[in-house]
Amino acid sequence: MAELPMGKGVSAGKIASNVQKKITRAQEKVLQKLGKADETKDLAFEEGVINFNKQLVEGTKLQKDLRAYLAAVKAMHESSKHLYECLDDMYESDWYGKKDVDSLLEDSDLLWTDFHQKLVDHALISMDTYLGQFPDIKARIAKRDRKLVDYDSARHNYAAVNKGKKKEGIKITKPASLLERAAPGWAQGILSAHNVAQTNLTRSQAEEELERAQKVFEEINIDLQEELPSLWNSRVGFYVNTFQSVAGLEEKFHREMGKINQNLNDTLEKLENQDMSRLVKTMHDYNATDSDELELKAGDVVLVMSYENPEEQDEGWLMGVRESDWVQNKDLGKKGVFPENFTQRM
Repeated sequence: MAELPMGKGVSAGKIASNVQKKITRAQEKVLQKLGKADETKDLAFEEGVINFNKQLVEGTKLQKDLRAYLAAVKAMHESSKHLYECLDDMYESDWYGKKDVDSLLEDSDLLWTDFHQKLVDHALISMDTYLGQFPDIKARIAKRDRKLVDYDSARHNYAAVNKGKKKEGIKITKPASLLERAAPGWAQGILSAHNVAQTNLTRSQAEEELERAQKVFEEINIDLQEELPSLWNSRVGFYVNTFQSVAGLEEKFHREMGKINQNLNDTLEKLENQDMSRLVKTMHDYNATDSDELELKAGDVVLVMSYENPEEQDEGWLMGVRESDWVQNKDLGKKGVFPENFTQRM
């Protein structure tokens, strides 16, 4: 097996120490699984880890689905934009409401853009921040597990010293040969050298090792005991805020888009009501006798329009607007009825 080169600043003793830790932990776990050594259990913490993993899975799925939702919004925006660009290209410049249509299509594009950006700001970014907590905590949970094995191993070593009723200064032997045999080939030499100083432990050394392992374990354990329940409880408020943001932004978007679509529909209906092929020329002056009638002078050109309700049309009467009012002001509000026999089709 090729030798593993050592990096700068990494001593042989440090490498041997790290290898020995891994092998000692592996040996401790095997003994625990075989029932040869007891294992420190904390059911409340284990439940907290189960909740943590469940929360991470749920959050990751929510983040994935939220990104898919945003991608769909962006795709819908592009499709809507292309569709209305098609309408804009076909809408002739002299048709009723051309400027209004241009403005409405621009408003629609801006509304889509604003909707997508606010979803990113108020939902996706907070989602990413929320999930950003998990990698560090997950790494510390794994570290706690390793330190717990170290603590159990030190506890068993100390118990072995006392069980043998060794006096202070009398040494016990660690299973160095077993560790060396289990080590990879490249590490056996430096591990053997390291074991020269680590093979024998006195009772006081075993006690110091236990106290050190316990201190390291408890420091990380106490922090996680506080963080895991707090993180678990935070999920409800986070889910509520996320979906409230999405629902609120979506409701506002559809409300504003509904107004744009209604205005566009009104404009198109007015365009439809114009009969662009029917222009008549007034042959005689006509003095209006009612408020809904059109005042005409001989020579006026009138754009004939359809009645909004065909049942309201009286026989011999037409609805229209003077061409001068339409060309100059694009104003259909001045439409009125007039007698057909005063005009002639152009």
